[in-house]
Amino acid sequence: MSKNRHAVHACPKLPSPVSTLVYDFAHGHVIPEHFHPEDQLVYASRGVMTVRTEEGTWVVPPRRAVWIPAKTVHSIVMSGSVSMRTLYLRARMARNLPRNCCVVNVSRLLQELILHACQFPAMNRRVKTHAHLIDVILDQLKIVHSIPLQLTSPADPRALRLATILQRDPSETRSLTALCRDVGASKRTIERVFERETSLSLGKWRQQLRLLQSLQQLAAGEKITSAALDAGYSTPSAFIAMFRKALGTTPRRYFEHNRPGARNR
Repeated sequence: MSKNRHAVHACPKLPSPVSTLVYDFAHGHVIPEHFHPEDQLVYASRGVMTVRTEEGTWVVPPRRAVWIPAKTVHSIVMSGSVSMRTLYLRARMARNLPRNCCVVNVSRLLQELILHACQFPAMNRRVKTHAHLIDVILDQLKIVHSIPLQLTSPADPRALRLATILQRDPSETRSLTALCRDVGASKRTIERVFERETSLSLGKWRQQLRLLQSLQQLAAGEKITSAALDAGYSTPSAFIAMFRKALGTTPRRYFEHNRPGARNR
């Protein structure tokens, strides 16, 4: 993310303790860097969103949400047609959620609460029905579970150069030993840096990168075989096995609720 803070759009403070936004975006749409004074819960009822900050990348598949704390500079890229439903909460209203970005599962109940809340662009506790709805949403946010759909960026210049090479082409065929040599360090050194700065081994970081890219491609309509090969897997079955291990189901089932005619608001 850019360090050039004067070029980043600062959104005005919203007057209500809870506000909502409903918007549908076409594939490839980019919301440029900006930040809000409020905490945000950004929910995708359809499509995949990729949120980028200085700290890393978060991929948000359908029926998941990304938590973005107040004043976090971020951009969002859409993969596939995206139905975005956002809750803006006065900073620290949801006290149990972290002060860093994370992707969370959205239960059926929380999904319905978000969709219902989006009928009211601004909610005020002086309105009894709004107050009750706010309280139930906050109760549900106390029990959400984060899921590992983020990719932390290393700060070390050598590790960052390697991360950039792999992000440009996750199917890169050169060995990690050769790639590490190209960025100016031994594989052992780079592995230590990745462990320290991303909490993932270099191999697991690369696997996570491939998973997140495949989510973006599948949401954009790519076939499973194409997504598998682009992610660097030799066969679709190897890719499907990785996907199932990471997310508990196959790619086809993961996206099946996005088929034409599936319920979506």
